[in-house]
Amino acid sequence: MTKHRLYTTAFSSVYPLYVKKAERKGRTKQEVDTIIRWLTGYSEQQLSTLSQDATTFEIFFAEAPDMQERRSLIKGVVCGVRVENVEEPLMREIRYLDKLIDELAKGKTLEKILR
Repeated sequence: MTKHRLYTTAFSSVYPLYVKKAERKGRTKQEVDTIIRWLTGYSEQQLSTLSQDATTFEIFFAEAPDMQERRSLIKGVVCGVRVENVEEPLMREIRYLDKLIDELAKGKTLEKILR
């Protein structure tokens, strides 16, 4: 079975898109970073490095120092897919992140996003 293309995509190639999406809606890069750090446990310095190197999404999530235990509370639809119904674990983690960035762009406060 071949891996989904997204798994081998560099996190650094998608990170600017997350930031751009948030900034278009009046949010900040710092808020995006806060969400990513909350979800994964990466430090500010680690995230800064990852946002510039060739680390794939697969490695990004596999090496996350402290995945948020409450991430299973993230519910809703992203890209037409209900995140809580995604069966493949890595894709579910990616969709969790996508959903959190979507909520930020839609104007939710960080307090509500970071369940």
